[in-house]
Amino acid sequence: MRETVRTRLLPINRSELNALLLLCSFAPLANAQFSVTLNPSVPSPAAVGTQVTWTAVVSGADPGPFWYRFSTRGQVEGHRTVRDFGPENTLGWAAGERDGSYTVEVEARSLGTGERASATSAFTALPNAVGGRPAIRPTMHPLVFLYSAPPCRMGQIMAVYYTSSGQPVQETSAKSCDGVYTMNFYVAGLRPETTYYLKHIVQGPGTVSEGPVLTFRSGQPEFALPVMTKIQPYPPTTQPVLLSGAVFSYLQATDLDGTVIWYYPEIVSFLTRPEPGGSFFAINEVQDADSSRQIVREFDLVGNILLETNAARVSEQLEAMGKRPINAFHHEARRLPDGNILLLAGVEQILTNVQGPGAVNVLGDMIIVMNRDLEVIWAWDGFDHLDPRRLATQNERCTPGVCPPLYLASQANDWMHGNSVSRTPDGNLLFSIRNQDWVVLIDYQDGKGSGQVIWRLGQDGDFRIRSDDPWPWFSHQHDPEFESNGMLSLFDNGNVRWSSDNAVNSRGQVYRLDEVNRVAELVLNSNLGYYSFALGSAQLLLNGNYFFGNGFRADGSGIGEEVNPSGDVVYSIESTAPEYRTFRMKNMYTP
Repeated sequence: MRETVRTRLLPINRSELNALLLLCSFAPLANAQFSVTLNPSVPSPAAVGTQVTWTAVVSGADPGPFWYRFSTRGQVEGHRTVRDFGPENTLGWAAGERDGSYTVEVEARSLGTGERASATSAFTALPNAVGGRPAIRPTMHPLVFLYSAPPCRMGQIMAVYYTSSGQPVQETSAKSCDGVYTMNFYVAGLRPETTYYLKHIVQGPGTVSEGPVLTFRSGQPEFALPVMTKIQPYPPTTQPVLLSGAVFSYLQATDLDGTVIWYYPEIVSFLTRPEPGGSFFAINEVQDADSSRQIVREFDLVGNILLETNAARVSEQLEAMGKRPINAFHHEARRLPDGNILLLAGVEQILTNVQGPGAVNVLGDMIIVMNRDLEVIWAWDGFDHLDPRRLATQNERCTPGVCPPLYLASQANDWMHGNSVSRTPDGNLLFSIRNQDWVVLIDYQDGKGSGQVIWRLGQDGDFRIRSDDPWPWFSHQHDPEFESNGMLSLFDNGNVRWSSDNAVNSRGQVYRLDEVNRVAELVLNSNLGYYSFALGSAQLLLNGNYFFGNGFRADGSGIGEEVNPSGDVVYSIESTAPEYRTFRMKNMYTP
């Protein structure tokens, strides 16, 4: 039986981390009895944005299997770990965010001996904008184009503006000029088979200039996507893009009429969050595969991997620090304001006479923070901070597809089933624990916290509730977060209420919390008209309304609804696929 290990909570500094990793007995590179080469699918030089597949090939002695780590270095960007050690020996890469010289590196590591070998390859990205003229070119994604403009003076900023007939003007995120390199932007949010007109605008202290108008035509999606159908018309809004995290299908973005304007050309388990500038975090779980195949990834609008790691690699770091290993990532991955990455992962432990007679496999959760180089710098284990004797409120068990893959036993008690983590304005962490019907506040303090649970919100928690509803508390909730107005919004699936009365519906809820006196006031409690037994999201819109995602209805569909402050539904759109989360966005670059 695995005994409960209580260790001091991270943070841990870089020198301590490096010393601990030496315990893994990795041999120095010079001692390797094998070598590795790195081969591009497209020879250097090539135009900025060219899609290149890098393949690592090991030769010599065969102490395999091997893991591979890929990284890049640019003249401006510096070193970046793109994919940490794992079994994949190829990496898809776009030739730079700007023209210039790049170095791509692979490090191969033998799992049998710990020996390592590395190889590097230089690659030159040539400018698309030549002769002082901008250029627009397609990418491998039919609804994403690459716009390139000549360099602009340091101290200025540039953005690209584009539109089609009868449609509002869209804009990319602005980028800072450096006066040396060309400016390159992915143009996304395009209706299929549509002609667009675009130009760049440069702004500086007291100056504004524009580039010439270029014309291009978008392509057609290559896959069958979930059908989005507008049920109730929408009012004017500043957030006309709907990003949908479908499960069992392709992720996509549509306008509010349901017309597709973007999609991700790979099926993953969870779209967790969009990030500023046009990137996205996703998690993929693979049942019946080892933990090296359980991944978290950030990708761009074309689908290029910006960073990726796997549960086995993260477990190596955790175990070197005296922590339990994880089995897979699930439900949450997002970037924190300081640039670090916040993750949620599953943790198994065999407990004896705690959640049942004899030895029982129990699945809990771990919150992990990594830096940009995919190094673990802080971790919180639910087994160390919550009482495992408090069972899941509906006595949930893990079944295939409901929980991450299990490795200690074929079944487990689904004790926590956390489904979101967010940073609060004061630097702590808000953690939604679905199967406990709780939202808890964790002492994080931007990496300096103890991990102590500060309070528990929900039935049998630390707050008394102010509401005239006979059943005010949420159950099996999703996506709680403090909004910019100071309120806490969430989607109340209502599973516990529904088990008592099958006529009830899920609700969109907003709470005002008095944390000093531990009083929760329910200021919005909107009956959304449907019951969603799983999935869901909540979001404050710029117009003061809220948008709630009813993720998984009984017929397998999802529906998103905009609700005004009085609780009335003013807009709704239906999807043929269940949706983990939905996001209303200003454009594809602004979450």
